[in-house]
Amino acid sequence: MSRVPFVREPLRSHQLTALVSLLLCTACGGGSATSNPTTASTTTASTSPSNNCSVTQLESEMNSQFSQLVTDTDFSFGVERDDGRRYVYQRGSSRMQTVYESASTSKLVSAVIILRLVEQGYLKLDDKPQDRIATWPIAPTSPLATMNLANLLSFTSGLTDEPLCVNAGFMNFETCVNTIANVNASNQIVPGSEFYYASTHLQVAGLMAVKARGVASWQDIFDEFKQQTGLFKTASYDLPSSSNPRLAGGMHWTGEEYLDFLSALKKGRLLNAASMTQLLADGTATAKLVYSPAAALGEVWHYGFGYWHECQSTSFNCAPATRISSPGAYGAYPFWDRSKSYVGILARQGDLGTFTKGAALERAMRPKVEAWLACAG
Repeated sequence: MSRVPFVREPLRSHQLTALVSLLLCTACGGGSATSNPTTASTTTASTSPSNNCSVTQLESEMNSQFSQLVTDTDFSFGVERDDGRRYVYQRGSSRMQTVYESASTSKLVSAVIILRLVEQGYLKLDDKPQDRIATWPIAPTSPLATMNLANLLSFTSGLTDEPLCVNAGFMNFETCVNTIANVNASNQIVPGSEFYYASTHLQVAGLMAVKARGVASWQDIFDEFKQQTGLFKTASYDLPSSSNPRLAGGMHWTGEEYLDFLSALKKGRLLNAASMTQLLADGTATAKLVYSPAAALGEVWHYGFGYWHECQSTSFNCAPATRISSPGAYGAYPFWDRSKSYVGILARQGDLGTFTKGAALERAMRPKVEAWLACAG
């Protein structure tokens, strides 16, 4: 069985704390930073910035702190707050326009694209694969026959075994989806009962979307999304190939494009209120967490539709959708902090399995970023 997790080696919570401390105390390299005030969106009273500070001074302090962080690779960091102001820091040769492999950061993008098709009436969350895929091979007597689109988007479908074809560019997309079904057909897992982080779920959901929309491929689905939203203009789903894209980790994007996507999502420009409620629900509230890469942080996170409900605790004692994210195996870290009402991304491409290093960089800067959020002066 092949997995495409966003982390490789375990890192416990005390180790992450030590890593953050190391990042903060050692100087390394240099960088550049810009701030970008843009058109304001609605600002809630709870996040209205204060005038008892200097935002330019805070941004200068952020630049200095970023320049002193130890990093294994260059990176760019961008955040946007409610009034539309953006802070951007760019380390070394990395820019917000640098093209990076997505790894698992594409999961949230894929889920939002599919949920828009639900909103538009092409799909329903209770649709089953056999309702849309004529060649779907799961027998009606199998427990897996009850899986639906909501199970697939929340990674509770029961499709835990990931065949090699998911990572083989020469394979046919639909053939590979049927292979996913066949290799899992006898596992006797009841959909909805177990969470298992794998690429299998979104491949099946993606083919359901292609069939429901009546187009030839996922590329047609993505092209339509780009045309409708103006987002991800240069991005692509092309790994392992454009004909067999891995929806759970096969994009190329720029940090600027991803931040624009998060901004549009936050402002309600991609999903209506009902769809947003569906997106932000905890999809694993009653499921057993069988395989969760978030355990590498020594924390228990839950999962929604293509993203994590973060919780910096050894048990999930947090309110769902307080802070959501879709980290990638190379250390990229896109997030939406709904409690503080801002979005951001740390864009980078380190070695496979360096998710924890990207998370440590963001956590090292978070207190200063939150001070910036609260400052209007």
